[in-house]
Parts: sequence; C-alpha cells; structure tokens
Amino acid sequence: MASIKVKFRPSTNIGKEGSIYYQVIHERKIKQIPTEYRVFPWEWNHERASVSCGSDNVRMPYLLSVRERIKMDIERVGKIIRNLDKTRFDYSSDDIVAEYERVVEENSLFHYIEGIIVKMKCNGKVRTAETYRAALNSFRKYRDGEDIMLESLSRDEMVSYEAWLRQQGKAPNTVSFYIRILRAVYNRAVEDGLTEDKTPFRKVYTGVEKTVKRALPMEVIKKIKSLDLTFHPEIEFARDIFILSFMLRGMSFIDMAFLKKTDLNNGYITYRRRKTGQQLIIQWTEDMQTIVDKYPTAGTDYLLPIIRNPNSIAFYAYRNVSYSINRHLRTIAESLDLSSPLTMYVARHSWASAAKAKGVPLSVISEGMGHDSEMTTQIYLASLDTTAVDRANSILLQELAQ
Repeated sequence: MASIKVKFRPSTNIGKEGSIYYQVIHERKIKQIPTEYRVFPWEWNHERASVSCGSDNVRMPYLLSVRERIKMDIERVGKIIRNLDKTRFDYSSDDIVAEYERVVEENSLFHYIEGIIVKMKCNGKVRTAETYRAALNSFRKYRDGEDIMLESLSRDEMVSYEAWLRQQGKAPNTVSFYIRILRAVYNRAVEDGLTEDKTPFRKVYTGVEKTVKRALPMEVIKKIKSLDLTFHPEIEFARDIFILSFMLRGMSFIDMAFLKKTDLNNGYITYRRRKTGQQLIIQWTEDMQTIVDKYPTAGTDYLLPIIRNPNSIAFYAYRNVSYSINRHLRTIAESLDLSSPLTMYVARHSWASAAKAKGVPLSVISEGMGHDSEMTTQIYLASLDTTAVDRANSILLQELAQ
C-alpha cells in the first residue's frame, strides 16, 4: 500500500519562505510532488507535519487557505492510490505522481475554461468564446496568474474577486458579467462531476442593472450620413459601414463582416444571424449598393472589405476591423458633439428606435431584428425612447406648479 507525507523544505536564504511538498512512497521508492505553497519556518509544525496559523492576523487567511488546500491535495492523492489498488496489480510511485498531475491539470479552473473556449470555437460560437476569454483573463489577472482548482472556488474567493473588480473601477454590470460566466463554468464542472456544488456564488452580485440604450434620432443619423469625409478615408469607411448597418435593419457587425457575395441574389440579401442561427432576408436597395461599390472586394468571397485576406483567421480580422471602426466612430461623435458614445451597436438601437417612433408594430420590429420572440424586442426597446414618459411627467409638473 502506497503512502503520502507532507514535508517542509526550508529556504537556503535565512528569513525567506520555505516550500511544502508531498512525499509519495510505494514499494520503498520515494517520489516528490512539488506545490506552490510557501510558509516561513515558524509557520510549520514539524511534529504534526502541518501549517501552524499562529496569531499573525495578516498571514492568517493565507495560512488557513494553504492548510485547507493541503488537506484536499492529500485526499486527492489518497483517492488515486485507492483507485490504482482496485484497477492495477502493479503500479509505481511514478504512476501515482503522473496520475496526480493529470487530475490536477484537468480539474484546474484555467485549464477547464480553456477547454470550453476551444469547444466553443469549434462549434462556431466565436463571440461567446471571446466573452469567456475576457472573463478568464480578468480572473487570471486577479489571481496574479496563479491557477486554482475547481473544488477550491469558495464564497470568500468570489467575494474577494468581486471586491477586486470594483476596486478596478468596473461597472456593476461588468462585475456581474464576469462572475456570471464563472458561475456558468462552475455549474458545468459540477454537471461533469469534477467538483461538488459548494455554492461559491451565493454572496456575490450576479444581477443586471437596467441601462439606458443610446439610440440616435433620425436627424442625427442623417447628419452622420451627409458628412463630407473625402479626405479621411478610414473615418469615411467607418461611417459608411455604420450607415449600411442602419439600412440593413440594424444588422450586427459580425453578421456584416461574414456576408458573402453569394448571399446577395435577385435584389435580396439572405443570411443567418451568427448569434441565433435565424435566417433573415432583407431587400437590397440602390443606396446599399452605392456603399458596397465604393469598396471593391476583388479576390475574396466576402461582400464587404472587412475580412480582406482570404488566408487570414477570419475572427481576428473581424475583431481588428471592429476596433478600428468604433475608434473612428468616436471621432465622428466628437465632431458632431454627441453626448453619448457612437459605436456600431448604436446603429442597431437607432433602427429599432426609429421604427418604433414611426409606429411600426412590435411584431414587425421583432422580425426585422431577428429576435427569437417579441418579449426579447420588448426588453430591447424598453428604455430606447422615453419621450412619451417625459412629456407626461412635464404635464404633471406644470400642474404641480400652478
């Protein structure tokens, strides 16, 4: 029967932290498993072979965490040994260490999310994969690059992460966005049997605050369309793509980027939303064609010059152009002294708002935007236009002043 012991190796430099490692013994052969845990000599109890928390209030949380993680590591090694005893007649201490390293890697949060991201990209869910990558990068930065086991995610850890995000100046919805992604990853790990559900997200904020959608009135859209940007070709391109998105019923930029020339037939453009897979058909107009004709795309299958190099990775090309366009749209917003930011997504909001202002039925707007249901459209339009409410409030205030 194999055994495992917890050992402490003092630092060769006086006053520095030493390292904790595990000693695996089987059939008189000894192997070591290193850990990232570091403690000072006076924080190690040699008789009990365990971390001594002492009375240092500053180090106390860390030492308690190390003690708990050592306990889980030892339980993990014990489980590996028991499984090997059941399934194999002969195994070595090397096999124990190899299996431990494999289990640790597969059950680490960073490794697990990386695997999910790869699967998402393979399934064509590039945008979702990008959001998972953003959440992973944020949490990795919070952890100073140190990975964590899925089973080690705790309420205290998530509360600490939430506090860190707020200290970084993140808005409540951004904080919730990152935490909700981590929660989805954790729940998936629970379903996969990689950890028990310890409800680590119970005390952190995962709601969504209502935000005001920034839609531009038609007169501003017209101003943007009529700007003379002849001597600023990059800004002109950004403006034209923005206007084309508005003309195409607020088509999202990613859907525009992947439009193929073959999608345009018999006066209609047919495409599937990359977000939902829903097929949409839009009547093609002369104004749309005028914009497309300004930017020839010879040598590629794409309708617009967003993914220019057929040999490039489409996702990265789309993302880089997206950043560039939004940067130039900010320049346009400044030149027109707009009070709210101007991005490609504003075109989508603006089309919905303009349609609503013209009395277009909700069902028609919903179909035009490719929403799965009218309820989605209702949520989408809920805060786009508050003019009617403001007008009613003004009447009440006038009466109050009499």
